[in-house]
Amino acid sequence: MGIDTLRSYLTGKDSDVFGRRKKNDPADATVDTVDEASEAEQVDDAEGAEAEDGEGAERERVRLEPAPRPDGPWDVSEVSKPGEGRVDLGGLFVPGVDGMELRVEVAGDSIVAATVVLKDSAVQLQGFAAPKREGLWTEVREEIATGITQQGGVIDEVEGPLGWELRAQVPVQLPDGKGGFQVVRFIGVDGPRWFLRGVISGQGAVQPQAAGLLEQIFRDTVVVRGDHPMAPRDPIVLKLPNDAQMVPDGVQQEEQSSSRFSGGMGQLARGPEITEVR
Repeated sequence: MGIDTLRSYLTGKDSDVFGRRKKNDPADATVDTVDEASEAEQVDDAEGAEAEDGEGAERERVRLEPAPRPDGPWDVSEVSKPGEGRVDLGGLFVPGVDGMELRVEVAGDSIVAATVVLKDSAVQLQGFAAPKREGLWTEVREEIATGITQQGGVIDEVEGPLGWELRAQVPVQLPDGKGGFQVVRFIGVDGPRWFLRGVISGQGAVQPQAAGLLEQIFRDTVVVRGDHPMAPRDPIVLKLPNDAQMVPDGVQQEEQSSSRFSGGMGQLARGPEITEVR
């Protein structure tokens, strides 16, 4: 199964697992006091104060400033020649390597993600706008984990080569109609006013030690946030290179040794439309 089988876990800002908090979020609920004996009131007040302190610590924890990125991914202001050795997709400059296939993911009329396929592994790249001084990855990681576990999936949060990540068994529907699981890795890095998320699938997820090249592609990606106003979590829209040709998903492609993209990469293939599943 490919990256496209992950359903709503790969969608953008409107996804249940990657969206703005709803007004009825349980985290915003207040605890009713117990109006009985004085002792009970005191115990409840103490618990309420402790809960408020915990919520304050949680807010502080998830709203830390972005950590340094000495090894990337990079902001466009940090790279002198972002188009050198990379495919220009507008909002992202994606590194080109030998044998890779590049697919674009579409939501409505917009291209919002790019998927690099290398043999039996893939990494989907998607950029989002972020607050100027607050990182999103910790909070987003918790939302993704909650969404997957609510659907019956399994989550393991580990510190990997790219920092904290989620290694997940995501429930999917198999071609024969039966239910199954797909192993994936959710990775993410906060940058200046942007957040880059990656989803690794295939052998790179099943055997993380085999994902070194995919991880390097993620690290060497350049993000172009732009100066125009964007709400936090809005997807950074991508575009096709001027001379790219769209190839429908499933159509056999002939190898193109004359590709202008570094690494001998061929035509862009359009991936399946991203569908939100609620």
